[in-house]
Amino acid sequence: MLERVAELGPYFELATEDVSGDAVWRAFPGGVGPLREIARDHAGRLGTDETRVAASLLFQGLAARIWSPVVAAGSLGVVPDLSGLRWRGAPGEPIMLGLADVRGWRVAGVAEAVEIVHPMVVDGLLRPLREAMLGFVKLADGLVWGNAASALAGSLNVGGADPGRAAIVRALLAREPLAGAGSFGSRGFVRNNCCLYYRVPGGGMCGDCGLVR
Repeated sequence: MLERVAELGPYFELATEDVSGDAVWRAFPGGVGPLREIARDHAGRLGTDETRVAASLLFQGLAARIWSPVVAAGSLGVVPDLSGLRWRGAPGEPIMLGLADVRGWRVAGVAEAVEIVHPMVVDGLLRPLREAMLGFVKLADGLVWGNAASALAGSLNVGGADPGRAAIVRALLAREPLAGAGSFGSRGFVRNNCCLYYRVPGGGMCGDCGLVR
């Protein structure tokens, strides 16, 4: 199933080969140090000296890499177990997520998938990531969960229209702490705040930015 959803694009990929518990493949999210280094490198490549901006976009990118394969697989009847999620990345290198132990749950529908995905991702991965990042940068709660919601909704922009994926995404967005972070309208999902991308030199505004309206 993971191989199948990975065909949608790089943000849907979870490595399953040679994923070990060493210094290269760290337990997610790991310590503050590696995240700080990646955020600083991210800031340099974006051309900004604001660590807050780089950390915000890093959080959103990691959230997208987590949500995308889980929602896509869940819509096909299997939710992968991310409790042992690992990640690798270094300044100048792309970030990868992987699983050393590949397992999961068969689910019969949207409700069952959401009951597993929500606590596993929100409480098990995104909250710890937020806490780790707060060790070196200040990020407002609204920004963090707005980023998480944007990453989740944005996963629907990849691949063709999929009612199953859309149903899981909408159900997850209705739950705290994502509830109220944004809504779907005539131009798709629009968040109620901003990821700070507009502060990147030449960045402009994202398609779902709340500042547009």
